[in-house]
Amino acid sequence: MAIKNFISTVWSEHLYQELGKKYIAVAHCNRDFEGDIKEQGSVVRICGLDNVTVSPYTKNANMEAPTALSDNYRELVIDQAKYFNFQIDDIDRAQSSPKLMELAMKNAANALADDADKYIFSLHPQISACWDSYDTTAENIIETLIDARTAVMKNSSCEPSDLVIEVSPEIGAMILKGKIGLATDNTDALEKGCIGSIGGCKIYVSNNIQTVADEEGIQHKCFVRTKRAIAFAEQLSEIDAYRPELRFADAVKGLHLYGAKLVYPKEAMLLNLNVIDRSEE
Repeated sequence: MAIKNFISTVWSEHLYQELGKKYIAVAHCNRDFEGDIKEQGSVVRICGLDNVTVSPYTKNANMEAPTALSDNYRELVIDQAKYFNFQIDDIDRAQSSPKLMELAMKNAANALADDADKYIFSLHPQISACWDSYDTTAENIIETLIDARTAVMKNSSCEPSDLVIEVSPEIGAMILKGKIGLATDNTDALEKGCIGSIGGCKIYVSNNIQTVADEEGIQHKCFVRTKRAIAFAEQLSEIDAYRPELRFADAVKGLHLYGAKLVYPKEAMLLNLNVIDRSEE
């Protein structure tokens, strides 16, 4: 693909589509607050309302005066700005498949999605509700997940189908080995990172789950949350094609702006799953 054929709006849409295919953590966020993101530091206002009160009804009796609902909002700051900038030499382009630029854009999407997912999982300090397992094994992981799932449901009155569980590859392997209560179907298999479900909650595996090493082993910072607990907003603000002055090459650069925030704290729980190192036992 030569620069003269590059249409930024088309490739921006292509990049958005590829990002959507690669997201795991971001895919489980509320994306309804994109707003008007123009630059790093932009603010997206997330509006909400107070809860509605339900009262008993008495026949032939007047109802109480209507409750006045006050709106409230939180601010999501677009504080992340990441870019890519690559070039394809004219000789390489001439000697390779004409889809080389498309492949390069897919690689850029992979890198951007990976970075955004890492950011979502880095928000774990914002989650105040925690469920700790100090010696996580294949024998007890299923019970741990069911107990944590139940705790979130009681705290937020959500349904099991509203929840997703996100774990690291090591914890995912324990879940598969535990087997008990784990269900899989064709729908699960079609979703990126999904290894099945337990108690109505789908389980996803991501390499971007954060871990913390301690004296005994590794603590995996896994999530149980609804898909509205964390809000995420993004914008591909710039996709530009150009010819580097000192090269015979086509180059493309892009800027990815985004931000995320925990907006429904009661609908998220941090799973501190400690895996003890038994290699020396």
